[in-house]
Amino acid sequence: MKKTLTIIGFLAVFPVGVALADDDCYVPMADWQPRDAVTRLAEENGWTVRRIKIDDGCYEIDGRDAEGRRIEVTVHPATLEVVEFEYEDEEDDDRHDQDRGRDREGGYDD
Repeated sequence: MKKTLTIIGFLAVFPVGVALADDDCYVPMADWQPRDAVTRLAEENGWTVRRIKIDDGCYEIDGRDAEGRRIEVTVHPATLEVVEFEYEDEEDDDRHDQDRGRDREGGYDD
């Protein structure tokens, strides 16, 4: 009996915990705003778009803000509400470029 109550208690709490930790967008594709609307949103905010992709059911904008800092912005596909906004670390870019044999200005090492 005690084991059954523990399992029922766990199942009653589990969906709430998952919902609170979940940053995915669950929206039918028929309700999505077009990609052009996401591009306009970026332009209105002064962002330069490098790429728009879909991640966990949300639009994700990779680009730069008005000051030139790398950004990653997660946008709700139906409302175009910004769900998450992150500044990317420029040091990671430098290491990635060096790993590929490029310096910061885009040239190649000798």
